[in-house]
Amino acid sequence: MKMTAIAVVGPTASGKSALALLLAERFGGEIVSCDSMQIYRGMDIGTAKPTPEERRRVPHHMIDILDPDEPYSAADYGDEAARVATEIFSRGKLPVFCGGTGLYLTAALTGRHGDAPPSDPALRAELSERGKTEAGRAKLYEELAAVDPISAAATHKNNLRRVVRALEIYRLTGKPKSVFDEESRNCPPRFDCLTLGLDFPERGALYRRIDRRVDEMTAAGLYDEAKTLWEKGYLAPGTTAGQAIGYRQFLPCFTGDLTPEEAAEDIKLATRRYAKRQLTWFRAQEGIVWLDGGSPDLAERAENAVSAYLNLQN
Repeated sequence: MKMTAIAVVGPTASGKSALALLLAERFGGEIVSCDSMQIYRGMDIGTAKPTPEERRRVPHHMIDILDPDEPYSAADYGDEAARVATEIFSRGKLPVFCGGTGLYLTAALTGRHGDAPPSDPALRAELSERGKTEAGRAKLYEELAAVDPISAAATHKNNLRRVVRALEIYRLTGKPKSVFDEESRNCPPRFDCLTLGLDFPERGALYRRIDRRVDEMTAAGLYDEAKTLWEKGYLAPGTTAGQAIGYRQFLPCFTGDLTPEEAAEDIKLATRRYAKRQLTWFRAQEGIVWLDGGSPDLAERAENAVSAYLNLQN
């Protein structure tokens, strides 16, 4: 019997966590985070992790499982999250995926992640070192375009992490990453899943929520959290944490080139841009049931959709 799950997705600050918590309580579920930054310990305020009280109300998984300097891929997440969700389902509970990292969710639900080939830390370090300069990044991108034009076209030339990963795959296997991506799309799904997507038809409403959240994070001590991570070396160039919105914008503050207030405004702008990219990604996926995140009857609509879905599965 194929396992059943639900997922709540959408852009940052859209209210996913609150809705997932409500649905988990209503339908006897446990939450599986699909957020690529919430997996890291010490990155609490900037990733809007659920509070201790929320975690007491409903068990949460795939949170605080790594230190920020530990590498983690979509393939790693997909395998571990699928194992966790399977265990939840085996106990008669409903896995409730929640988060905005679409690639992670796809990897967990279907086994498609496009990141399956093995990695070589030494090779990755060598390529990353070459990409520390603008000229080096340009040269790496040229190399990728020559061996894997499809992946190059889908990757920004300054996205060093993805360029390095694609080159690493080609160097290790002799096969372009785009070929692995295409093969992975043919993997059979692991779960039957109802995916609810939150959107805001009036985009300004979402942006106001983002700005308000950043203000709340700032008041809660986001600057100090980022500084602690920086002092521990977790925000060094090339690290995953060092690329995270809400943290990398503070780096110029630690060298005296920017004020915390200016960094907070940069975080708002970067978050709004990220939200647009998230919506673009999720809009391209099939089968998502979209709900107005600002609607007063959001909870009722979501509960009705889940009830109907679960009734069909039984």
